Amino acid sequence: MRNLVAIVGRPNVGKSTLFNRLVQRREAIVDSSSGVTRDRHYGKSDWNGHEFTLIDTGGYVIGGDDDYEKEIDQQVEIAIEEADAIIFMVDVETGANLMDEEVAKLLRKSNKPVFLVANKVDNALRIPATVEFYSMGMDNLFHISAINGGGTGELLDALVEALPQQTTSLRDDLPRFAVVGRPNAGKSSFVNALIGEPRNIVKDEAGTTRDSIDTVYNRFGFEFCLVDTAGIRRKAKVKANIEFYSVMRALRSIEHSDVCMLVYDATRGFDAQVKNIFWLAARNHKGVVILVNKWDLVDKTTQTTKQVEEQIRAEIAPFVDVPIVFISSLTKQRVFKAIESAVDVYKRRSQRIATRKLNDYILPVIEKNPPPALKGKYVKIKFATQLHSAHPQFAFFCNLPQYVKDPYKRFLENKLRAEYNFNGVTIDVFIRKK
Repeated sequence: MRNLVAIVGRPNVGKSTLFNRLVQRREAIVDSSSGVTRDRHYGKSDWNGHEFTLIDTGGYVIGGDDDYEKEIDQQVEIAIEEADAIIFMVDVETGANLMDEEVAKLLRKSNKPVFLVANKVDNALRIPATVEFYSMGMDNLFHISAINGGGTGELLDALVEALPQQTTSLRDDLPRFAVVGRPNAGKSSFVNALIGEPRNIVKDEAGTTRDSIDTVYNRFGFEFCLVDTAGIRRKAKVKANIEFYSVMRALRSIEHSDVCMLVYDATRGFDAQVKNIFWLAARNHKGVVILVNKWDLVDKTTQTTKQVEEQIRAEIAPFVDVPIVFISSLTKQRVFKAIESAVDVYKRRSQRIATRKLNDYILPVIEKNPPPALKGKYVKIKFATQLHSAHPQFAFFCNLPQYVKDPYKRFLENKLRAEYNFNGVTIDVFIRKK
């Protein structure tokens, strides 16, 4: 499972700027005013072959009266608790202050590897000013410029060396199906219904499942590892933000899975939190099956199922080619249909299409519907192939790849889905120079 690294510090020290640089995408908003980052951002990064996940946290403010500040503080504490290593950012322009000291005190209690990073060292003249930060009681002091990348190489060298070694399991060769969702959506009840015994504790209160629990399971002649993920692992000092915790725990389980079975409570609806977890799975290119749980508690008409399906697909657009199964963990209604759908998604995600077969189908389609001409130039796609990757990726070779825009890529993706059935699976389409 990929290591987790949290970037923490008081507001406006450059955490989001460093996050964007390390994930090589502008995912987090950067602004000179403090308090811009309220929602957490997650991104993948790697250095010299070592992969890890970054969390960009909001600015930590001691004793803030604002409700947002209190919530951010609680979420920063959760991120520190979950992280394998922590980047503690300070600002050389403003120097050390009381808020930095309070954050340092919090980090010293964590017993995690902490890297003290003095940011905004844009030239050599500012390096001597970083010495004052040794007063924080931390040995690992680095001076960087997040805006231009200066010093980040030395930081990353030390970071990946300190991260825990990834352990392998005897069951790593088995496909992994992660059961994810909000707290109290019925994940553990679903797993218990499948295996026919009370393997996991089930209660009405959110947060019963405290760790991811693996169960080797065999159904339809197919053996896989079923993972009941923790909705929350709440500690006494964390009084709120169970939804943030559920996303963080789901993130780790999603990254180490092949198929995600997203369980949500039909009586609560497909809300923003469920949608957030869905897109975590989709952005990580995992197979997805949506399970509408507690369907036995819903007042239904002949059109209810169709209406709920339409509502879900409207929420997850444009990735709407996803199986939706209506289940009840309590009565075991369609729970085995859910597993069958997940197995089918895994097989579709693993399928490989022969290059000749692919070209025999797709080239006539392209000839009939070629990419639109741009600036009087005509794009000619000559060849297509499936790339070797964990999820389906296709490369199309042509004379002018820069003129093929996203709408035409979506057209190609839809044609591939229509022909080869990639239901529940994300597809990448790349246009390359022949």
